[in-house]
Amino acid sequence: MFADRARIFIKSGKGGDGHVSFRREAFVPNGGPDGGDGGRGGDVIFVVDEGLNTLTEFRHNRKFVAEPGQEGGKKNMHGKDGKDLIIKVPQGTVIIEDESGKVIADMSDAGMRKVILKGGRGGKGNQHYATATMQVPKYAQPGQKSMELWVRLELKVIADVGLVGYPNVGKSTFLSHVTNAKPKIANYHFTTLNPNLGVVDLDGSAGFVIADIPGLIEGASEGVGLGHEFLRHIERTKVIIHMVDAASTEGRDPIDDINKINAELESYNPELMKRPQVIAANKIDVIYSGEEDPIRKIREEFEPKGIKVYPISAVSGKGLKELLYGVKELLNNMDSEPVVFEQEFFPGEYNDNAELPFTVEKVEDGVFSVEGPRIERMLGYTNLEAEKGFMFFQNFMKENGILEQLEDLGIVDGDTVKIYGFEFDYYK
Repeated sequence: MFADRARIFIKSGKGGDGHVSFRREAFVPNGGPDGGDGGRGGDVIFVVDEGLNTLTEFRHNRKFVAEPGQEGGKKNMHGKDGKDLIIKVPQGTVIIEDESGKVIADMSDAGMRKVILKGGRGGKGNQHYATATMQVPKYAQPGQKSMELWVRLELKVIADVGLVGYPNVGKSTFLSHVTNAKPKIANYHFTTLNPNLGVVDLDGSAGFVIADIPGLIEGASEGVGLGHEFLRHIERTKVIIHMVDAASTEGRDPIDDINKINAELESYNPELMKRPQVIAANKIDVIYSGEEDPIRKIREEFEPKGIKVYPISAVSGKGLKELLYGVKELLNNMDSEPVVFEQEFFPGEYNDNAELPFTVEKVEDGVFSVEGPRIERMLGYTNLEAEKGFMFFQNFMKENGILEQLEDLGIVDGDTVKIYGFEFDYYK
């Protein structure tokens, strides 16, 4: 089966932690901090590979994780950056956030490269936190966390024109006559399992790309038959050719067929019915004279609605030129840019404040110290004299795990906690 959907897990690389170390050299008994910075985590990058045409690669491999950055080292050694993870997809793949169903990126351009998840920045080593009042900082910045997502990949073929209709109405024969495509042709339902793409070349005019959308029958939009698997491929098309068996060789009413397929298109995506549509009334070579003219009936039904009807024979080639030039005229009156799905979901940004370091340590019996840039920043915008400010301070201590670390160090009721000139008595 043609693989045009996949659900995968992607995760960028965590940034490497900054290092805590101090110079240890002869004749320098109290050397300053020399902890190096951590390396950057790898990005998750999607790239269009024009050699791919399905999403088969993702059937058995569903987890993609970029390399984390390495921790910084002593003597100001910078940690190695993590390698970016390159994920190759066919042109036309749409990347969708799984939970919300919103578009992250449309990989519709040849050679397109898109960073989907940024790797975490490396943390700063303790050398960056030396100040006049804190000359031996015992903390370094942790690397930023990785980002992760479940995403859906949906391949929506890029074609100017979509060819729809019931199975066995002659679409594959038509495509083989008017394009360079080589579809399999047989007198069976559902023989076309792939969306066949072909280029139509016209004398004296630029050609266009046409896609045969397989397996549309009544109920396709609800998953009946194969139509549900392939309806997404018509979403990029600008013009729809609706092919019917005008001769009713299988006993079906062509007008009823057209109405049922259009109902399926509208049910799947109402926007599809706003696009120009023409009807290719096929198999006119087996319509016998003397019978009621089915072409006239189809025209009377649909041309008043603005849908032009072209009688054709996909086998003999009769009427094909008129149909193709009629479609080209519709395309000439439309925007030449391909249909592209706009980005709706933007992976979240990091909270720089949350990545600032701090330390919690026991100074002596009954006395504990909390310090670090994250603590200083919090104190800078918190009024501890106000009741709301003090409540915010308490929540900050709890949410950042500071109270838990104090308890792990053995703090008990009545002990003192020192924070940059402030002293607090601890009570649980």
